[in-house]
Amino acid sequence: MPIWNPWHGCRKISPGCAHCYVYRRDESIGKDASVVTRTGDFNLPLKKTRQGAYKLRPEDGIVFTCMTSDFFLPEADEWRASCWDMIRRRADLRFYIITKRIERFAECAPPDWGGGWEHVTVCSTCEDQARADARLPVLLELPLKHREVISEPLLEEIHVEPYLHTGKIGHVTCGGESGPGARPCDFRWVQELRRECIRCGVPFTFKQTGAVFIREGKTYHIERKDQMAQAAKSGYSYTPGAGSAERIVYRLPERKALFDRLAKSDFRSRFRLTEKDRAYIAEKGIERLRKHAEDFVEKRLSGENPANDGQQTPMKGHPVFVAQHATACCCRSCLEKWHRIPAGKALNAEERSYIVDVLMNWIERQL
Repeated sequence: MPIWNPWHGCRKISPGCAHCYVYRRDESIGKDASVVTRTGDFNLPLKKTRQGAYKLRPEDGIVFTCMTSDFFLPEADEWRASCWDMIRRRADLRFYIITKRIERFAECAPPDWGGGWEHVTVCSTCEDQARADARLPVLLELPLKHREVISEPLLEEIHVEPYLHTGKIGHVTCGGESGPGARPCDFRWVQELRRECIRCGVPFTFKQTGAVFIREGKTYHIERKDQMAQAAKSGYSYTPGAGSAERIVYRLPERKALFDRLAKSDFRSRFRLTEKDRAYIAEKGIERLRKHAEDFVEKRLSGENPANDGQQTPMKGHPVFVAQHATACCCRSCLEKWHRIPAGKALNAEERSYIVDVLMNWIERQL
């Protein structure tokens, strides 16, 4: 993974900057990270070996650009044109630029940028909802061939689905915060962001847990060396159509505990079978009703990314629909939140059978 840092040093501008690793590292050696200086690697894309070949080669991978600063930092305005020139000349490489200053792109782009350069990806950060709502509309309007989003450190639950629905965002990455004083990352936030990506068919990477990781109400303190490994082990990164969610390990809830929990939910516990529903069941019979449940689960829930997920189950009109909402079996998001069945995987026979059993259990309790 080649890294090109044409300059070093930055200014903190948003909550995600609070515990910046560059500041932390520079402070450890008595250096002021707020001072912006050009580096000895300024012209790295054009450096050559003694044999006359470029040191940076296409086969070495994506060139991560300006990782100890921000490419659109105002203090670097005088140097940026030269960097664009080097990027232009090295069209055989792929450059990846992450920025917290996406609003400066238009004034900082080279004059021949046009609709974007094929070998350049621009990634905007958004660590919280305020930053997402401020930066992503700008990102979407820019003339870019490749645009991505990174939420690292992820500081709260964020919702970016309206932006993803545009089809313009090619990838979303998220992760927790590392280092001393790291703020916690709740796995529920990761799951919600991932579910939004799944519904929009956008690849998602869970990069790292961070140092303080919350899962199912428990707080874990994870060493730096294990943070990326634990995220990878979870299996929660997602590539559409690749079956990437199949390796997620989970445990279905115990039935009594599930129904006790549902009974405590004001929303779930309000659902009841109507007299019309009861008459329908009496007419059709319980076995016929089970067949209906199997059919609904197969057609509306089983796919990796069901059509209209979150809206595929009517609130009424059939006893099974009522049971689905009462038991949180109405969409893939609810199945993950209440039953631990991961979003983004095609339901297998065991999972479908479990869901149908839960639905029928609830109906039988109502009767």
